[in-house]
Amino acid sequence: MSLNPKFKSWQGQVVWLIGASTGIGAALAEALHAAGATVAVSARGADKLQAYADAHPGSLALPADVLDPAALKSALRTLVAKTGRVDLAVYCAGTYTPLRADHFDLASATAQWQTNYQGALNLLDALLPQLLAQGQAGQGGHLSLVSSVAGYRGLPKALGYGPAKAALIHLAETLYLDLAPKGLGVSVVNPGFVATPMTAQNDFKMPALQTPEQAAAAILEGWQDGDFEIHFPKRFTRFVKFLRHLPARPYFWLVRKGTQL
Repeated sequence: MSLNPKFKSWQGQVVWLIGASTGIGAALAEALHAAGATVAVSARGADKLQAYADAHPGSLALPADVLDPAALKSALRTLVAKTGRVDLAVYCAGTYTPLRADHFDLASATAQWQTNYQGALNLLDALLPQLLAQGQAGQGGHLSLVSSVAGYRGLPKALGYGPAKAALIHLAETLYLDLAPKGLGVSVVNPGFVATPMTAQNDFKMPALQTPEQAAAAILEGWQDGDFEIHFPKRFTRFVKFLRHLPARPYFWLVRKGTQL
């Protein structure tokens, strides 16, 4: 049984992608536009967003920094003024810098927390009144947060990234409990390794590495199926989910052995 209302067709659906200039967000913008959605893209880089909008008729470029609550509210006002609603909002802004305890950097850890988690709270402050009004009017709406399997449990080099992604998973679960009874959808996306500018920093072989286009296809399939958690590729994420349930001693041993870190 589906936990969320299913997206049976993307034709005419209004989708707001926050963090859409590169990686998974950019691939989602391409896939959703090709499927017939009205796509609004937000990120800091106005020129890149406008280039997307110019190349994709009917789409909207709404520049906004996720750390600027007023900018997010302004972008949403513009979107609703033009379309009347938001059928799907996707928080896919993110940043990653490898970080370990023996080279701790407070500025790096703080920056990763702010973009990966605080920005999502800023989005909620702007978006929730609109979604709640739509739910009350029977129009529905859906919020999707892009997290990571790195949020399942502690991993080496993820001292800044992992805790923020874990918080994002917890946030999605709590939001679901609050919003599902109001007819609103909530989902969390937990990818494995995807070839993006962020993962290009990794100096190790990434198992089951996928392209952003493969990631976008898996995410769209999850929304269409009404899933709460969308994780992929299954051959990798199912193993990581298994590790999530191990007691601490065998978990730490397996991670150290598997990563050699």
